[in-house]
Amino acid sequence: MPRTTSLLLNIAHALDHLFLLIFATAVSAIAVEFGVGRWEDMMPYTAGAFVMFGLASLPAGRLGDLWGRRRMMLLFFGGMGLSAFAVALTQTPLQMAVALTVLGAFSAIYHPVGIPMLVQGALRPGMTIGINGLAGNLGIALAALSTGFLVEFSGWRMAFAVPGVVSLVCGFLFAVHAPRESAAPAKKKISTVHLPRRLALRTFAVMVATATTTSVLFNFTTNGNAQLLAERLHGLVSEPSSMGLLLGGVYAIASVAQIVVGRLLDWVPVKPLFFSILFLQFIAFALASQATGWLWYGAAIFYMVMVFGSIPFNDTMVVRYIDDSMRSRVSGTRIAISFGISSLAVYLLGPLVKASGFTFLMILMAAIAAIGALIVFWLPGEAEMKLPA
Repeated sequence: MPRTTSLLLNIAHALDHLFLLIFATAVSAIAVEFGVGRWEDMMPYTAGAFVMFGLASLPAGRLGDLWGRRRMMLLFFGGMGLSAFAVALTQTPLQMAVALTVLGAFSAIYHPVGIPMLVQGALRPGMTIGINGLAGNLGIALAALSTGFLVEFSGWRMAFAVPGVVSLVCGFLFAVHAPRESAAPAKKKISTVHLPRRLALRTFAVMVATATTTSVLFNFTTNGNAQLLAERLHGLVSEPSSMGLLLGGVYAIASVAQIVVGRLLDWVPVKPLFFSILFLQFIAFALASQATGWLWYGAAIFYMVMVFGSIPFNDTMVVRYIDDSMRSRVSGTRIAISFGISSLAVYLLGPLVKASGFTFLMILMAAIAAIGALIVFWLPGEAEMKLPA
């Protein structure tokens, strides 16, 4: 993959996560302007974006394999930019919900299309996925940082409009620099990637189940951290820009975990490493549930390192055990199921916190992490994976 194209694909991952989390960072300001009493009551309006982020991955992955990944990425850049402008122009909560749902549909394109495009022919796929994950998580950090400053000095609408311009510019550069595909991936020669049917089904089941638990935790944390930080650091920090800096710092530090895990995945068996990360997630959430102030801030860095560190595993398994001609479809199916279920986390976040508080939420997340760790035990080991097809 040409260097400029790889850079734009990594920037696309950053934009994908940035757009989805602008609302969660700016929700308090949006609730005030729209006359909604509390931010918790505004959160369900973003659920449609995350539902579409999951469900639309299925047709996006199919089109990536059968129509072409380059074409789909051009659709991604253009669709994200224009739908961000639509969100910025909304005047009511219902309009906001519709515009965010459209944005979520375009955001679904990236993971089943952009990542398989990036790792085509990669010599060290774990490292490539780790760098790509770092880019995505830096987008999360940038969402906290840029949204905090733009909300404070220019208003929440500019927090959507400015990244919208960036997305359109990146789309133009991608059209200029990305090489044209000789044929859609599904029409190319099949490679020698094979896996016995029973192990393939078992591996896919584990991928979907663990992707669901990790996605639930990802959605709960990335959508709830801004308000959680405001509660746990109450009396210590109050300005949106300062909170944006602190939250951006959490994400920036935690993002490094993807590089480390990606590097390890090129050398270490998947199963024990995956279990270790998910077990440490359980420990981190349990500790954070009992902490406040700056002690909580340190615990938040710990649990976000583990949340981000769990992300590269499923993409790495797809690269190792799925032929390139159908990677987008397999990824799209996995994401559609896991994110379709985990989108409930976004819908329930506000009502759950309103009814039971953030301490209960963090205990719940510790339990979900423990379930994910137990599921990993069902993943075939490296010796089983090497059995002849």
